[in-house]
Amino acid sequence: MTRLISLFGGTITDTEIQVVKENQVIIGYGAGMNQYRLVVYKVEHSKNGFIYHLINLDTKEFTRTEIISPLSKKFGIGKYFDDVNPEFIDAFEVVILQQEVEAKARAKAESDNREQQRREEIKAIGRERLKEIIPANAQAVIIACEREDRSDPYSDYFSASTTRTVILGFSTHPKNNFQEMRTLAGNFAETAYLKEKNEEYENRENYTGGHGYYLGESKYHGWIIKKAQIYDRSRFIEDYAYIAGKEENICVSKVSAVPTDTTAQSLTGDFILVDYSEKSVAVFGDTKAIKEQLAALGGRFNKYLTQNGQKCAGWVFPKSKEPELRQLINLDQQ
Repeated sequence: MTRLISLFGGTITDTEIQVVKENQVIIGYGAGMNQYRLVVYKVEHSKNGFIYHLINLDTKEFTRTEIISPLSKKFGIGKYFDDVNPEFIDAFEVVILQQEVEAKARAKAESDNREQQRREEIKAIGRERLKEIIPANAQAVIIACEREDRSDPYSDYFSASTTRTVILGFSTHPKNNFQEMRTLAGNFAETAYLKEKNEEYENRENYTGGHGYYLGESKYHGWIIKKAQIYDRSRFIEDYAYIAGKEENICVSKVSAVPTDTTAQSLTGDFILVDYSEKSVAVFGDTKAIKEQLAALGGRFNKYLTQNGQKCAGWVFPKSKEPELRQLINLDQQ
């Protein structure tokens, strides 16, 4: 004998006792006490007691339950049978209804299979595309996410979902950096306005329940930009394959790999990268626009460095940071 105890309703159900018959109408109550109707099309007995197989008369879907309570003892959400005036549907009608629901279920399964096949075809394209565009030294991806508000202020429920994701570029370090996000914002028309510095768009929600670092007006609606770390290249490709399978979701202007040329001095635009000492390199030039990125790479700003025999300001880095600095400078010139 199996007994099911409802702590909410304070009831005990003995599943060895059959409470309804086939073709009997059941009344269901859902969230908000919305009422719906079902019919029992099969009753079976297992080692755990009776199981009732039902058809939802509104949605034309199958369901099952072990607990059906008398309507006279209704206590909340659940399924009930009218123990005063039980209602039945003609057995022939129930058979026809069962066939209709089975046909609907088969059609849905076939539709789901077609959709799964379509998704796999798109993912196959995405996998190959990602293999081509991910730099070998990428540690993170910068993405734009379109957010849709799903909040219900009347019930004090606040939530949002991502309806579309666009890949804007890749980063050689996992640290969050708003300047880096702004640099890539212009790759996508919907986020181009975020490339202009505006501290109101810089969100730092590094707390339980927060959304982390992101650039945008609101995490509940519109577009935001954020960084996602790449822990495992293969896992990343699989997770983002469907996104990358749609060409419109790739807005990477140019992929920069770490240059193999390690000459002592490299001039790229307004920046100069030099070997400053045996263990350090320095960046000179108009670095104001990328100061946050330089700081994120561990650089130290110094007003009193020497370049070509003259005192000038610049950033000093360990020699090991040279490959990342070269890529940073190249990315900012795109």
